[in-house]
Amino acid sequence: MNLLFAVSEAAPLAKAGGLGDAVSALAKALAGDHGIRTTIILPCYRDLAAEHRRAFREIHSFVVALGWRRQPCRLLAGEVDGQSFLLIDNPYYFGRGGIYGYDDEAERYVFFCLAVVAALPLLGEQPDILHSHDWQSALIPYLLKTREEREGSPAPIRTVFTIHNMLYQGRLPLALMADLLGVAVETLTSETLELYGEACCLKAGLLYADRLTTVSESYLEEIQTAEHGGQLDGVIRSRRADISAWANGIDTAVYDPMTDPALIMPYRNALAKKARNKVALQTRLGLPEAADVPLVGIVTRLTWQKGLELIEEALDELAAIPLQLVVLGAGEPEEESQVRAWADRYPEQVAVTIGFDEALARQIYAASDLYLMPSRYEPCGLSQQIAMQYRAVPVVHATGGLRDTVRPFDEATGQGEGFVFAPHTPEAMLTAIRAAVSVYRAPERWKRLASAAARRDLSWRRPASRYASLYRELLDDRKEKI
Repeated sequence: MNLLFAVSEAAPLAKAGGLGDAVSALAKALAGDHGIRTTIILPCYRDLAAEHRRAFREIHSFVVALGWRRQPCRLLAGEVDGQSFLLIDNPYYFGRGGIYGYDDEAERYVFFCLAVVAALPLLGEQPDILHSHDWQSALIPYLLKTREEREGSPAPIRTVFTIHNMLYQGRLPLALMADLLGVAVETLTSETLELYGEACCLKAGLLYADRLTTVSESYLEEIQTAEHGGQLDGVIRSRRADISAWANGIDTAVYDPMTDPALIMPYRNALAKKARNKVALQTRLGLPEAADVPLVGIVTRLTWQKGLELIEEALDELAAIPLQLVVLGAGEPEEESQVRAWADRYPEQVAVTIGFDEALARQIYAASDLYLMPSRYEPCGLSQQIAMQYRAVPVVHATGGLRDTVRPFDEATGQGEGFVFAPHTPEAMLTAIRAAVSVYRAPERWKRLASAAARRDLSWRRPASRYASLYRELLDDRKEKI
């Protein structure tokens, strides 16, 4: 089986969030456990590290048509950390700093999708399956399917589309989309790409991919509702028979507190060694060294989705518990200002770092007694799983993948590895945190709870097996039609 992942980010080349980790880890698991050869194709961003850039060579140059415009493009191939990559190199759209955040964001990724499809005939071996991830590559199934309709023969490439976040959709004016695709605007109807007067890239993947997946069973149920469906809940319901759902895993070799070079003291289940990392982080961030005060960690994007207003409203009560709060993240300016203010109000208890630092993130996971995720919605979430891998006890809102991956602690049986709260209110969150701190103050109970994650398989083994089965079903279906 020859598999091609099309995605906007993939570690270690380009990563802005969990998507970049998830795609690379899945490719690794498919190769290691199932012998599925996977190549990842993504844009060649300007900030690609020099040591990675040296691994690539140009294999083709070609021109991509965007309506009447013509954009030169190079296709680069290389291998990094044993993973095969292809890069779409176009300085006009991707020769910029960072990955996201530009006014022409949707146009950039329409170009990316067109370039991927234009590059396919240039590959020495065609993929059996092309797997697109999120809105940035969602047009690819549409482009392949409409090409099939024009040519009058079945497409040899089967397609899978994964919804990692339903509310990021890649919308743009209908006239602009028609212009970029070189089609009449009248063809972009509610039956195709139109959504409430705009063109929607995400809708293309939902309608035209052969199979759909999303990243937790609870999230699949949520996106069939008006609250979480982003005006596409009807499309999801119409394709329910074609959608599979399971939670992502994490790369347990990468996230291993026993071998993590960012930690001052490696550990597995020894909480005394974990505590050494707690003291080191307190020292680094200027917090009092207090072994008996629970440290709550947060590593997150600072956005509305993450529900940080619960902490804002409950900050005085949290400080009175007492506890320490360590936050690392970047995002929306108003959220950054709000979080900075927490440290100004409680400098002895709250440490805030704006930005992202991979080593510091791992140190926070390792140092934290509790790991807090009050997200409004969370399709899957990797942080709570990484936290469990580092023996930090998660406290999460009962939504999406958080609900699916964190089993509530049962005082009577001792089962479960975290605390799950609902509704999404400061009072419910405080109740969960106080319950967690109560267990923290009982050392033997806490030791059993903190070690509960050791019994969980947080790896990609099970989800990768499910993806492998899905791919085989698609190929068997293609053979039957041929």
